[in-house]
Amino acid sequence: MTPTPGTATSRQADKRLLDVAALRRREFQWAEGGDEVFLNAASTGPLPRRCIEALGEWAELRATPHKLSDEKLFSTLAVSRELVSRLIGASPKEIALAVNTGYGLNLAARALPLAPGDVILTPDLEFLANVYPWWAAANERDLEYRRIPLENGVLNEDTFLEALDDDDVKCVSVSWVDSANGCRLDLERLGRACKERGIWFVVDAIQGVGACPLNVSETQADIIACGAQKWLLSPWGSGFVYVREELVRDLEPPIVSWMAPKGTDDFRRLRDYDMTWRDDARRFEFITLPFQDFAGMNASLELFFELGPDRVAGHIEQLASEIVAWAGSQPRVELITPAEPERRAGIVCVRPRDGQRVSEELKAEGIVHSFREGNIRLAPHMYNTLEDVRSALHFMTP
Repeated sequence: MTPTPGTATSRQADKRLLDVAALRRREFQWAEGGDEVFLNAASTGPLPRRCIEALGEWAELRATPHKLSDEKLFSTLAVSRELVSRLIGASPKEIALAVNTGYGLNLAARALPLAPGDVILTPDLEFLANVYPWWAAANERDLEYRRIPLENGVLNEDTFLEALDDDDVKCVSVSWVDSANGCRLDLERLGRACKERGIWFVVDAIQGVGACPLNVSETQADIIACGAQKWLLSPWGSGFVYVREELVRDLEPPIVSWMAPKGTDDFRRLRDYDMTWRDDARRFEFITLPFQDFAGMNASLELFFELGPDRVAGHIEQLASEIVAWAGSQPRVELITPAEPERRAGIVCVRPRDGQRVSEELKAEGIVHSFREGNIRLAPHMYNTLEDVRSALHFMTP
């Protein structure tokens, strides 16, 4: 019999597994015996109890701003940079806090040193945040924006790499994990190919960070953008941009915040104007940031470190594999997401013959999911059990 996550037997069998029952009692009480099963972290992740408490504390402080010192405000952001850098194997100097993924992608599209006629390359059918900034930049900067077609619903990395051999290609931007098909790209392979050809490499990581471990040094990415409201289980309005340290000083902010220059930490001398940019990625931050949302993000990231990011990823992988195995046994269900574990993350997309009807039936049964591009998208996380996943698969079985 397959051990149930959260039991003593399962922990002995595989130390990667989480004690989900204890986790639910502490952080996700709504998941215990609720009327709905939430399998939709790829849309909006729920907030753990500690995050909610942090937001409440900051709401009280915000109501009495005389109790909020500048030191408390800006030390909270410093903690955010430290936690993010620890999570992705970066330096805090390489982290700029941002309110969403789109900010980081717009930063890349506006700040990277591209010349008229240079080609920007992305896969086709990317989420809009990785399309419109490049499209607009191409129009405004006289660049060429190309999209490489998918094959059988996912990107063929070999085909994509062949397209890099065009000498005019100067920038590549990809989603680490595709939100519509769940395909996870080999960032190390793509990053190495870009570096060998002198191509800027940009990554939208929002559907991967929190579901899979990431070490930015292995990706050779120049810029990575990530909102925290999905797999990092953090408030709307929290996220980050990673900018490779060697690149930070070469790029000028395309839009200028009043705290982007050096010297602006000293509020006693703000009018001693000096347009010398900071030496770290804070030159790209756009102040004022929502301090309370980053305090909430800090609390959620601390939960990941308490549990262990690798253990969280191992738990998600077990749940995702259950869906993949089920889809492989169903002749009337097409698995859209690649079956190989290294080619997927937390998202698994399947396509029944009548996806719209199946989606409506799941909704009626309280199975919270997404219906994207004709696919049923399931996205389990740390608070889910095998029973949660199997309940969804039961109602999807033809």
